[in-house]
Amino acid sequence: MGASSNWSWYAALLWLLSFGAEVLCDCTDHGMQIQGGNFTLTKELKKGSLLIYRCNDGYYPYPALTRMCQPNGSWKPAPRRFSPQKCKLVECPDPNVMENGNVSPPEVQYFVGNETSYECYSGYTLRGSSKRICLPNGKWSGSTPICSRDSGSACPDPGVPPGASRAGNMFGIDDKVRYTCNGELFLVGSKERVCLENGQWTGTEPACYYKHTFDTPREVAESFGGAIKGTLTTTQSLNDTQEGRLIRISKSGTLNIYIGVDISESIEKEDFEKARDAIITLIKKIASFSVSPNYEIVFFSSEIYRVVNILDFFNATVELNKVIEDLEKFKIENKITGTDLNMVFKTFEKQMAFIKRQAGDEGFKAHRHALILFTDGAYNMGGSPEPTVARIKNTVYMNHTAENNVGTRDDFLDIYIFAIGSDIFDDDLQPLTVGTGGNHYFRMSKIVELKETFDLIIDESEVVGMCGLHRDYETTEDKESKRKRYPWLAFIVNTGRKAKTCIGSLVSPDFVLTAAHCFTFGDLPANIVVEIEDGLGSKVKTVKSFTLHPLYNITAKVKEGVAEFYDYDLAIIRLEEPVRISEFVRPICIPCTQETSDALNLVGESTCKQQEQVLLKSYREQLGFLTRKHPLVAEKIVHAKLGENRDLCIKKALSAPGITTKNERVAVTDNFLCTGGRVGYRDHIACTGGYTLISTDYTLMVVQFGNSVCGKLSGQGILAALCSRTSTSGQSRLAWSAGEHRHCAPPRVDWLSPMMSPEISISICSE
Repeated sequence: MGASSNWSWYAALLWLLSFGAEVLCDCTDHGMQIQGGNFTLTKELKKGSLLIYRCNDGYYPYPALTRMCQPNGSWKPAPRRFSPQKCKLVECPDPNVMENGNVSPPEVQYFVGNETSYECYSGYTLRGSSKRICLPNGKWSGSTPICSRDSGSACPDPGVPPGASRAGNMFGIDDKVRYTCNGELFLVGSKERVCLENGQWTGTEPACYYKHTFDTPREVAESFGGAIKGTLTTTQSLNDTQEGRLIRISKSGTLNIYIGVDISESIEKEDFEKARDAIITLIKKIASFSVSPNYEIVFFSSEIYRVVNILDFFNATVELNKVIEDLEKFKIENKITGTDLNMVFKTFEKQMAFIKRQAGDEGFKAHRHALILFTDGAYNMGGSPEPTVARIKNTVYMNHTAENNVGTRDDFLDIYIFAIGSDIFDDDLQPLTVGTGGNHYFRMSKIVELKETFDLIIDESEVVGMCGLHRDYETTEDKESKRKRYPWLAFIVNTGRKAKTCIGSLVSPDFVLTAAHCFTFGDLPANIVVEIEDGLGSKVKTVKSFTLHPLYNITAKVKEGVAEFYDYDLAIIRLEEPVRISEFVRPICIPCTQETSDALNLVGESTCKQQEQVLLKSYREQLGFLTRKHPLVAEKIVHAKLGENRDLCIKKALSAPGITTKNERVAVTDNFLCTGGRVGYRDHIACTGGYTLISTDYTLMVVQFGNSVCGKLSGQGILAALCSRTSTSGQSRLAWSAGEHRHCAPPRVDWLSPMMSPEISISICSE
């Protein structure tokens, strides 16, 4: 009977196979291990799962970067029996291709850490680096060494990059040089360059890459920043404050930015999320320069998922906050099998055609277009995108085919490719790039580096007047990285009658905001110092004066059963000398100012209420406060209970030490926000001492009290909210906001104007 049963199964299997039926099997991880590394699976061991090998910096997976699980249970590519998977030391391209000179030491291969030196033959002069080191990303440090001599040519010797061969040794006007890469290397940059009358070579300097070669964030920032600068920059900027920035745009003309993100199976979910966050960073960075492009943002696999429609920008005003909010909400659910890279270009082409019809031919001439794609190039449907890219070029160039018109609209179209993923199809992606003025193709090893890349595009030395500009991540855990994340941070040391240390926020180069309870009666400016490491001598800054809010009175409600009352707990310190603004030291934004309105991308002049609705937009708004901790500070998370959640929250104040009143509203006025408790979230408890509470890039409040020991993950915080206002004359006015239903009104009491510079005054908000 058993034999008969087995035979029946065997016959059934033969019958299925005879009709071409597919037999599905899971893959196995047997023999998939890698020496010196590890691997991850996108869909466990199921059909279509991508196995991705990982190695430490300075190493790369060999012989395969990835493997795909096939329906029959096999891996593609299949593992090699006599070539086990391992992490190999990164190799750099051969530098011995240099002409008219010697490379020392002469080796067959060069690996990470190897150093080379370069000398020219007699009569030749060295340009470029005399010493280079092989870096972990597979590139040589420095610049290509070139041995050249004055031959009277119109253009200088363009050199030969490591690993390449060059055809062409004449450098006169219209002479051409062509480059190819040797062995397993492939070329990134211009394959052909032409000598121009101005003595410059067309295109960009080529380089030869291995599959394990990647660009660093700084390289991409310099190259992409320079390239997109050509898209965003003209000789006339919007205003004088924008001169010298890496990203600018003319008053005239329209910039359309189209962004496509690959979410197919070959892209990991983690990489997608980091790419999405990087896009948000890029949008914010562009917006910080008062640039307002129109955006088309899609995610794609075999289908298009439109997050932002560029046509909405032409039909109505689109607030950038909504764009960012839609991006943040987009999640990858179940991925659809397949990738149609051509479809995303067709989508952009269709949008361009609609814009052209709406604007007309003359109006369309003022439109510049920048396409930015994040993909590994692994498409398996829809065909090659190259014909679609050709049509896009024809649309933007407006059929300029006559000899005298060729190239006249080249700077109106740029297509940038950010090659992401573990196994990149460079040959398919590079031909899709379009544009002049810098590289348009970038290979990124780690998607997390994209945020750093887009941060580096901004020349921070030229944006000294911008508040709230900071890094929202830390590349390392050292003090330098912390200061870049919290550049407004200041420590106040009071050596007076009651010595204490507080934290404050820099609000301008010479003013620091902190809590009034950091001071006691009889304290003098000589007793106070502020610590800010701005690179100008000592970090200790002397104080010219300090002023407490006139309505601050810690004993104001003792008779009502509140031993310590912290309403209006605000003080401002004026420094003897202004600090130097840099990426490490920068003022934070003050809510209700025009600067904050601009930073929040609110249209026109916004009210305090409108800004509050952006900053405190949910019933449990996540905020963070800073506490002093090695190497600088740590951020603790709290949640402000707003709306209907507030009443229950403030009742907890009645159990706080020193409060005997039965009416919580006596202790907690409308000027306070309430955090803490265990409803929904278990918050950190804030200690007293002028801790700075922040929401994104904006100071919200600077004082708090709790009913638990500092450091415990419980307790209640009641926090007083700060706001300010920029008057019509441009004067910055700090003020107290009396709760969520009040606004900053024109000033009633200029209580700090005597000690501040003429253009700044401090006022009280009225209802």
